[in-house]
Amino acid sequence: MNRRAVLSVSNKTGLVELARGLVELGFDLISTGGTFKTLTEAGLPVRYVTEVTGFPEILDGRVKTLHPRIHGGILARATAEHLQQLEDNGIGLIDLVVVNLYPFKETIARPGVSFQEAIENIDIGGPSMVRAAAKNQERVSIVVNPERYPEVLQALREQGEISYDMRKRLAAEAFAHTAEYDQCIAGYLTAALAEESVSSSSSPFPATITLGGQKAQDLRYGENPAQKAAFYRGADAAGTLAYGEQIQGKELSYNNWMDMDAAWGIVQDFSEPACAIIKHTNPCGTALGKTALEAYEKALAADPVSAFGGIIAFNRTVDAECAASLKAHFYEVIVAHEFSSDARAILQEKKNLRLVKVAQDGKPAHTPWKVRSIQGGFLIQEEDGGTTPISAWEVVSKRQPEPEELRELDFAWRVVKHVKSNAIVLAKAGQTLGVGAGQMNRVGSVKIALEQAGDKAQGAYLASDAFFPFPDSLEEAAKAGVRAAVQPGGSVRDAEVIEAADRLNLIMVFTNRRHFKH
Repeated sequence: MNRRAVLSVSNKTGLVELARGLVELGFDLISTGGTFKTLTEAGLPVRYVTEVTGFPEILDGRVKTLHPRIHGGILARATAEHLQQLEDNGIGLIDLVVVNLYPFKETIARPGVSFQEAIENIDIGGPSMVRAAAKNQERVSIVVNPERYPEVLQALREQGEISYDMRKRLAAEAFAHTAEYDQCIAGYLTAALAEESVSSSSSPFPATITLGGQKAQDLRYGENPAQKAAFYRGADAAGTLAYGEQIQGKELSYNNWMDMDAAWGIVQDFSEPACAIIKHTNPCGTALGKTALEAYEKALAADPVSAFGGIIAFNRTVDAECAASLKAHFYEVIVAHEFSSDARAILQEKKNLRLVKVAQDGKPAHTPWKVRSIQGGFLIQEEDGGTTPISAWEVVSKRQPEPEELRELDFAWRVVKHVKSNAIVLAKAGQTLGVGAGQMNRVGSVKIALEQAGDKAQGAYLASDAFFPFPDSLEEAAKAGVRAAVQPGGSVRDAEVIEAADRLNLIMVFTNRRHFKH
């Protein structure tokens, strides 16, 4: 009796070539739906699944492969007892299963897709066959990735079979495939539930969670050479930074990805042309401009020493004029929505410089979560998206701000959100002047920012990611000539801090929202 293979795939890449090779090797093919149509149109001999099961498809195709003559043929071990049971029930062995699943991820990524349409694209029979074949890896081969087709055919042609070692590797890949699929569905349903219960007190986080992703590449090492590392892409985040296209330069490192994420997050918070220069996940320079070039030159001027070897992000296209200015300095990575052809030609001369372009409006398909590992577990929280608009701010000082002063404070406030706490940002004219990051006390961050700004602190605007616990930070700022401060408020000493602002003739506003970044 010929060996038998079940083929039922959403992704038809390489399908006909694989099936033709299997037929030449003496396999009988069993298939369903679109896969059956593709194979018959290619002139290949293939049996429809209902011919094997003796049972029609029912429930609009929801039930077709869920049958003992399919699953018995997959799950049977090569023991006398199992083989006898198959014979008694008229079931034939299935040796190879080639399945990839309904395109759920692609379905929910389409604009305007309905909840019911998403539900109908949850595959049931496919994952059941995948898991059954992967479980019975002792005898059955499961292939979920079209990239594996050539090596599967090569093994069958050269050795007459797929080795046990290969079957184990294919099974591991199969279980990872279904895990990622389930994680995508769980994320979608969890987000849908969260949207339905926005006003309720129920938690948006499920009792159990599976984190899914596909490995894009092994990295040379992690934060340090002694640490191994790899980069994975989320299953439902097409168009985001993780799916950016590297168009030039050396392989990206672990630290590159961390800094790129920090830089990209900053510029995405501005609608105006913006540039951020990052060192060690903190902005050493951030600025707005009328063009990408103007924003870059202002960001570079904020701290040209720290900018050396930095990571740069733009929320606009990098053109030739901007590229010529960038070329004059040493940077590790430049991330932008696009690079003009002239800009690419200019920057191509710096062969090691990495250029990465990212889609204009890429967002995860469901509400993004921030995941951090701890020893033996992990923490999950919602992304710290957006911030308090100016219209919701509370002016708490006697001195009242002008509209332009509020806009200056808003720029500093948007940047400080992306600085490691305790965080202080000094800014003026849409340009950071001094950044104090990650200090153990807030006044220490103020002093660092003031020292970096120097004389430019005169008339500058200060943002603090959390409340001032004491008046000392304001007193240091006032001595340097700072004009105004924006902070969340909420300290038990707010009254004392407000009194200090009035005594020092400072403008001070409360946002009533904290932006800690640990």
